[in-house]
Amino acid sequence: MKIGVLASNPDLYSNRRLIEAGEARGHEMVFLNIKQCYMKMDADNPEVHYRGGAILNDFDAIIPRIRPSMTFYGCALARHFESLGVYVQNTAEAITSSRDKLFSLQLLQKSGLDIPTTGFANSPMDTNDLIEMVGGAPLIVKLLEGSQGRGVVLAETGKAAESVINAFKALRANLLVQEFVKEADGKDLRCFVIDGKVVASIMRTAAPGEFRANIHQGGSASSVRISAEERKLAIKAAKTLGLKVAGVDIIRSRKGPLLLEVNSSPGLEGIEGASGKDVAGAMITAIEKRFARRLKGLNQ
Repeated sequence: MKIGVLASNPDLYSNRRLIEAGEARGHEMVFLNIKQCYMKMDADNPEVHYRGGAILNDFDAIIPRIRPSMTFYGCALARHFESLGVYVQNTAEAITSSRDKLFSLQLLQKSGLDIPTTGFANSPMDTNDLIEMVGGAPLIVKLLEGSQGRGVVLAETGKAAESVINAFKALRANLLVQEFVKEADGKDLRCFVIDGKVVASIMRTAAPGEFRANIHQGGSASSVRISAEERKLAIKAAKTLGLKVAGVDIIRSRKGPLLLEVNSSPGLEGIEGASGKDVAGAMITAIEKRFARRLKGLNQ
């Protein structure tokens, strides 16, 4: 097959691993820089072009690895490939839903999935009630546009919470206020879901003095055995957002596992290194299985 990795940095570990894993299985793997792709919209002859004219209509599959800053244009490209009949492993609709923190939490809540108590408001006049709504300080303040632990603040007192919330609102930034689960103790679970199965899971532990367990914030990772309840939560979260590939973040609380976030372009370095699993290979295998099913259907 001819498979494209639609991303921004060819040297990033995740992108290199996907290219290597596909080539090891005999596929033609092509790195496609999002910024160098452009689209022709035409009812009779729609096309995707690359670097001054090359036409990209002959791909069998696309693996989108879209960084948050490129969500709008990256998803527009993914949607265009979908319209050409190319299989896109995570659809533009699913990626867009996952990138909107508020919308994704509303979808997850609607599906009955347990999340930390979360508040959202527009006016600074509502700040005090917003703080009380989630159980008071300490609490977490999250920018809707943040990623990899950036734009996430722990407010340890009511006054600090009020100051942080009002400061963000003065900048017209959209934010969520979320209960702080102290018993999580700076740890969370990252479950890597592919086609409705958890293929690898790790525990991430925050660096000393840090509350965010993200590896990008200096956290460490180790292999972990997850419970049946945590596995079920991760699988249902990915399915709810329509993601074939997802990194699902979960924390352990007194109330049981709570869903923090669902990532549509989860990094491979941390989870492959800590779990010892060939996650990139599993992503390629999932594409192969889809095409095998399609061929079987055509032959019947």
